[in-house]
Amino acid sequence: MRYLYNINSFLNMYIRYIIALFLVVASLSLKAQDPNERGNLNNYYNEKLHFGFTLGINRSNFIVRYAENFERFDSLKTIESVPKWGFNLGIVSELRLHKYVTLRFVPNLSFAERNLQYYYEGWYDTQSVEGQTGYTKVQGIESTFLNFPLDLKLRSTRVKNFAAYILAGGGYSLDLASKRNTKNSNDPKMEIIKLQRDDYEYEMGAGAEFFLQYFKFAIEGKLIIGTKDLLIKDHTMYSEPIDKLNSKIFLISLTFEG
Repeated sequence: MRYLYNINSFLNMYIRYIIALFLVVASLSLKAQDPNERGNLNNYYNEKLHFGFTLGINRSNFIVRYAENFERFDSLKTIESVPKWGFNLGIVSELRLHKYVTLRFVPNLSFAERNLQYYYEGWYDTQSVEGQTGYTKVQGIESTFLNFPLDLKLRSTRVKNFAAYILAGGGYSLDLASKRNTKNSNDPKMEIIKLQRDDYEYEMGAGAEFFLQYFKFAIEGKLIIGTKDLLIKDHTMYSEPIDKLNSKIFLISLTFEG
């Protein structure tokens, strides 16, 4: 239940943020005093195609859903996902469908890391600190993703050299560092969490554009949620207590387009 409450709260907060930003975008479109969008690159959106590149930082995480009858796992009390920072490099391709609507394809390479922390109640070994009531085992998971997102982008009317936008879409992700074929050791201390290589995602976000003299600069925030259960259930002490693992990534990007 706590899993569902946390995810619902996070999504509700983000949806409210998107709706608020959409209202701002609509307001700017109605109140803009520059109908011809004069300013730097004033013919920018008259062109059909635009290209550029993007640099970003990501905060990667897991949505953890416990297995049924989780309490049967003896002293294991909680499993928590700890997000880590990574970075993205990508190429931007944008196709104009309408004056205010574009189709955006941003293939990118992403380096990400996240930890799963297993908290147990009791003593770990004879070296445990006196008075200690529990201990934590950490599974660190590093990934290198090839991402292929496709988004529909709705922008506001420009106010001189500024415009805002929202976007939504989905994509496919391939983990080049997946250890899905690795054989787990019989030693519990050497066991690892194995994840699927492929994932399908949906995403939504918002950003702001600034039209400079020679190029357009934008800053963008995006939430990405994986739809596929990534966990490979190979009956280890780390996989058995988990029913599902889904990816959750927050990405902040800077884009440069000509």
